[in-house]
Amino acid sequence: MLRAVIDTNVMLASRRSGSPHSPNAEVVSRWTAGEFAWLVTEDILAEYAEKLLGLGILSSDAEALLARLVLWGDPVEIRFFHVRHYPSDPDDTAFLLAALNGNATHLVTYDDDLVNVGVFYLEFATCRPLDFLAELRAVPEV
Repeated sequence: MLRAVIDTNVMLASRRSGSPHSPNAEVVSRWTAGEFAWLVTEDILAEYAEKLLGLGILSSDAEALLARLVLWGDPVEIRFFHVRHYPSDPDDTAFLLAALNGNATHLVTYDDDLVNVGVFYLEFATCRPLDFLAELRAVPEV
């Protein structure tokens, strides 16, 4: 099973999209269907909450998503804090640490800096949502 860390920008795009058929909404829907494990840490959940509420997303929608992630997300305990290459945004380090500590297969983002830093991390693929969806869609249904 794929194990993904979802960057805040992808999660926010899924909440802001008016279409349930947007690629970002599809990522969340495929997670809800159990097609991949969504890796979360306390730091990531805190950033999600801060950004959701800061952008005026309905608090009930934000609470519902965060509650699902707390209940059904795959919690990652950060045991080691070393990263080989730091991104320019210090907040992005939490996503790299989650991917490394959580044995992620993917870090899904729109952030060019994280994609560029991804070349230093061969343990997981750093990719855009459409690339991640292509891999999910390629997995045969059981």
